[in-house]
Amino acid sequence: MKAWQYMGERKPIQLNDIPEPVPGPTQVIIDVKAAGLCHSDVMYMEVGDQAMPFLPMTQGHENAGVITALGAEVTGFKVGDVVGVCSSGVQAPLGMFTPGGFADKLAADYRDLARVPEGLDLSLAALATDAGMTSYHAMIKVGGAAKGMKVGVIGFGGLGQIGARAAVLAGAEVHVAEMKEAAWDNAREVGAVSCVKDAAEWVANPRAGGDFDLIVDYAGFDTTQKAINAVKRGGKVVQVGLGNPTFTVATNTILGKKLEGSLGGTVEDIEEVFYLMLRGEIRPGYEEIGFDEIDKGLERLKNNEVLGRLVARFGG
Repeated sequence: MKAWQYMGERKPIQLNDIPEPVPGPTQVIIDVKAAGLCHSDVMYMEVGDQAMPFLPMTQGHENAGVITALGAEVTGFKVGDVVGVCSSGVQAPLGMFTPGGFADKLAADYRDLARVPEGLDLSLAALATDAGMTSYHAMIKVGGAAKGMKVGVIGFGGLGQIGARAAVLAGAEVHVAEMKEAAWDNAREVGAVSCVKDAAEWVANPRAGGDFDLIVDYAGFDTTQKAINAVKRGGKVVQVGLGNPTFTVATNTILGKKLEGSLGGTVEDIEEVFYLMLRGEIRPGYEEIGFDEIDKGLERLKNNEVLGRLVARFGG
C-alpha cells in the first residue's frame, strides 16, 4: 500500500510502498477515507529524529474511514463500521509514536474509535478527531466556557474556528485575535463580536476586548504572555498552540491568574463534536485535497498559507 512517511533529517515527507498492517488483538484495520493535515505534522518533522521511536514513520493523526478487519479481542465494532480515531487515546499517538493515517490503511485500537453518525461527511469526521476534539476539549472541558463569560480566542485557524464556535454555542461573548484579516469575516460568521490582529490590542485598546474571563491560545507563538496580560484576576489562560517550542512569562503577571495546558481530548469529546457538526451548529472551514497532494499541503501549512483546515480525501 502507499504511505506518506517521514524519513528523518528534517527532510520533506515521502510517498513509499509499505506492507499492509495486520491487526493486533485489540486493534482494527481501517480503510482510510479522509485525513486532516495539522501543524503538528510539520512540528513532528522538526523534532522527529529525537522523539520518534523509529523511522521511517507514517504520519497523519486525524483520520476517518471504514473498518475492514478486527483483532481477536475487539468488542462493540464490526467490519463496515464508519469511525474516526482519537489521536490521544489508549494507543500511542498516531503519526509520531505509531504509524498514522497518511496511508491507505491504518491499525488503531478499538478503544480509540469514535462512531461517525450517518450523514456526516467524512472530511468533517476526520478533522473532528483532532482539530475538533482538541479545540472543543480546551474551550469547554478545560476552559469551562459558559454563558456570561468574556472569552478570547487567539488564532482562528483549524482549531480556533471550532473553539470559537463552541464558546459561542455555550453562550459566551467571544473575541478573536488573528493576524490574517482574511479570516475575520469567518470569525464574525461563527459569532465573534470583535477581531484584532494582535492579542496585545486587548489591553492597549479596551474597545477590542479586555477583562477576559478566559482566553484560549490556539497559536502558541509570542501569544501566551499577551493572553496573560489580557485575562482578568481570577481568570484563566488555556494553552493549546505549539507554534514555538518554548516561551517565557513575566512572574508578576501570572499571580492571581491561572495558566493551564490542554492536550487532545477524549472519544466522548469527538462524538459530541460529531453531532454538533451533523446538526450544522459547528461548520468549520476546510479545503479538500487529494492523497497525492499531502506533501504539498504540509508545505503550505509550514508557510502559513492555509485558512481553516486541509483534509486529504482518499480514492474509493
